[in-house]
Amino acid sequence: MKHLKMMSGLASGAAVALVAGSASAAAPPPLPSPDPDARPVPVPEPRDAPERTIVFQPGGIVQKLPQPTKVASRRDVARLRTVQGITLQWIGWDARGPVTVAPDRSGVWRVNGSQTDAAGGSLTVSGTIAEIGEGYFLLDGRITINGTPDRGRSCDASKLWRFAVTQNRSYYRLREFEWCDRLTDYIDIYFAPTLR
Repeated sequence: MKHLKMMSGLASGAAVALVAGSASAAAPPPLPSPDPDARPVPVPEPRDAPERTIVFQPGGIVQKLPQPTKVASRRDVARLRTVQGITLQWIGWDARGPVTVAPDRSGVWRVNGSQTDAAGGSLTVSGTIAEIGEGYFLLDGRITINGTPDRGRSCDASKLWRFAVTQNRSYYRLREFEWCDRLTDYIDIYFAPTLR
């Protein structure tokens, strides 16, 4: 369980809460003045949900900020710093699409990649990395596949995804193969082969 912590003190009257999962976009009710002796209130979280900082601002604007990526493997950090493309087997393994994987100033690793074909098929992968572990990373993000292998096919999902290296290969493969419509999709993010 995570704990809910309320803090005051921003000149605009904003308050910050540390929670797991997502929050409603509706304007929050006015917050009482915090009691400095108050104990944290337990808040249940879904299994494997990354922590987020939620900022409530005047006017009911809610902004979710991801926490810095949890890093448990320096070897996999080195691999992710050398990414060399992204593929979906329906589009092809020979012409990789561009992909970037890098941390921002706050320590949150971000992934943005895509691959397209001449017939209009496309793959996009984007989001933040919640955790980098030995031979894997967890992507909190969105994956879309459109128009491949069949025209009219459309897949779009946002969730926590697991990519992993298996059998000493030089890529991370999405470990959820039939997430859309029972077709088997191989989504791979490549790194330098010398880092296998």
